[in-house]
Formats: sequence, C-alpha cells, structure tokens
Amino acid sequence: MNRALVFSFMLIIALPLGTNLAGIDGADPTAENRELAEFPNRPDSWQSAWGYPAAVSRWFEDHFGFRHLLVRWYGQSRLFVLGVSPTTAVMKGRNGWLFYAEDGALDDYTNEKPLTTLEVRVWREAIVRARDWLRNRHISYVFVIAPDKHVVYPENVTKALRKLSPTSRTDQVYAALAGTDVAAIDLRPQLLAAKESQRVYFVTDTHWNDRGAFVAYQQIVEAVRRQVPSTPPAWRREDFVPVETHVEAKDLARLVGLASLSEIDLRLQPKRQQRARVVEPVGAEPSAEVGRLVTEIDDAKLPRAVIFRDSFTSSLVPFLSEHFSRAVYLWQNDFDTDATLEEHPDVVIQEIVGRHLYTFVASPELVSH
Repeated sequence: MNRALVFSFMLIIALPLGTNLAGIDGADPTAENRELAEFPNRPDSWQSAWGYPAAVSRWFEDHFGFRHLLVRWYGQSRLFVLGVSPTTAVMKGRNGWLFYAEDGALDDYTNEKPLTTLEVRVWREAIVRARDWLRNRHISYVFVIAPDKHVVYPENVTKALRKLSPTSRTDQVYAALAGTDVAAIDLRPQLLAAKESQRVYFVTDTHWNDRGAFVAYQQIVEAVRRQVPSTPPAWRREDFVPVETHVEAKDLARLVGLASLSEIDLRLQPKRQQRARVVEPVGAEPSAEVGRLVTEIDDAKLPRAVIFRDSFTSSLVPFLSEHFSRAVYLWQNDFDTDATLEEHPDVVIQEIVGRHLYTFVASPELVSH
C-alpha cells in the first residue's frame, strides 16, 4: 500500500516535466493577459551561464505540463465556488461582471484620495498650456477623460466596496477647467443615458464595447466640428447594423486565467464603406494597440489630427479615422509639442482614462508659454 502511494505520488509530480520532455507545452498564450517567459538561449559566457538556471526555472514555471488546465481550475474554483477573484488585479462584481482593480482603479471607484489643491492647479495649467500653445499655431484642441467601467456600472460593483466621497478626481479636473473655454468633453452623461437601452461596456473586459465607443465618438467629433467646421458630421446610429456575436472572454477574464469564458459582443457593423486605411504599421488593424498608429484617407479637404491616447481609444479609431485625411494616434498621456509640430494637424485630441488621474502626473513644464 505504501509503495503504491509513493509510486502514485512520484508519477504525479513527474508528469509535468515528462510532458515537457515529450515536446508538449503546458502554457496557453491566449489564456493569460501577459507575456510568458521564453526558453533562454544557450549560455555563451560565464556571466550568462550564471543566470541560465534561473532563466530555465522561469520558463518552466510558465510552461510546465498541464499548467493551463491547473490555472483554469484554480480560477474556476476561486471565482465560482468561493466567490472571490483569483487575483488582486481583478475584482469580482455582481451579475457576472469583472472589474479592473489595479492601476488606480479601486481608488478611482472609492474616491478615497482626491487631488490636492496643488495637483488640481497642475492639471489645469497643463491642459490650458496645451490649448494656448496650439491656439497660437491655429490648431484646435479637445480634451476628454474616458470613464472607467465602474463609473458607468457602479451597480455591478461588489457591495463590499464603498464610495468614501461623492467627488471623483475626474470631477475635480472638469471643475478646474470650467471657465477656461477648453473643449473638455464629459462623456459620462451620454454613456449613462445610453446604458439604459444597451450594454456599453464589456462584462469581462475593462473597456467600452462598440456601442459605448460610438457614443464617445459622436461627442468627440461634435466637439471637433465646433472648432474645425470642415470636419464631416459624426456618423449616425442608423449608419450601422447592430450585431451580437459570442466571443472569447476579454482581458479581465484572462487575468484570472479564465480565457475559456465567453460573452456576447455587441458590435456595430457599418452599412457604408469605411474609407480610412491604416498606413502605419503596415497591415495593422485599426484597433491595434501599438505605440504609434497612422490612418489616412485620400481627401485633402479633410482635416488632419493628432490623438494622444491610451487603450480606450483603440475602439474609437475605426470611427474617428473617417473624419481626417491623416490621423496619428500616439500611445501616451503627455501632450507632445514635437510630435504635433511634425504632423501639422488641424486638431489635437487628448484622451486619458479616469483611473490614470491616480497614476499619471501632468507635466505643464513640457509646454512652453
């Protein structure tokens, strides 16, 4: 009996390594929202040889046999049996919703740490300086804060989390810009209204879906048109066919190792031909999350744009690009004078997600008076 137990134990602990030796990779690159360790190159010096065992160990931890199954079982048992998230990066909400819990997201929900008087002044100065610098060069400017999912769907956040103040950092920034005539677009009222008739964010992703992105796009384009009349009007909802498709779970589900989950993606399929094409990087999709993405339309009558953005703009690109002869999307929160001068735009759009008001510090000194 004891020998059978020992043999069974040795067999079980040897199986992961055995599957690797048989050429079977236990990792699933799509199951986790991160880069997995790669197998290290053979050492070619004493220095690289010294770190080689640790590198192999990191690779094995990400690729040992049956790893993706064990990760999935662990995530399922924590989420569905114990009712808690398998990772601190994701918060389990109500009605099957998942919420991002890092990168300032929890603070943004609870409003625990408002901006100080100095921080409010810095944000105001940075945005006004950017507007003034652009105005002196006859370039228009639009500033927008993308609301996090918990802002639009607070009813699906766990009851264990409480707001400590009714005023958010987003509220503070918009209040600071009141009276400056900066085109600062508050998307929250329109998104809250839209959610009454449709879901505007993903259930298993931190971002808005096509329906939510379209609501934001219409507000942004109208703000641009008020300053640049040559900008074509925003497309109407009637220009799209609503489509519902089952898709694999999005980024938050992958963070908890549950890429096997699925949800219904509420897409908008255009009825007319979209003219914008991605010219950089060559072959990239409009929604590609890259540091620099450029779209063009062969129509010199259309204005040019530079868009400073984060991941929330990815689903805006297919909509916004239809209004500009050239649109350059740069993945950064800071306003960049050099990039702007290089592109000679008619308008600059600066988008930042609300939670980044906790992790990003505005830099007015980057823009000269």
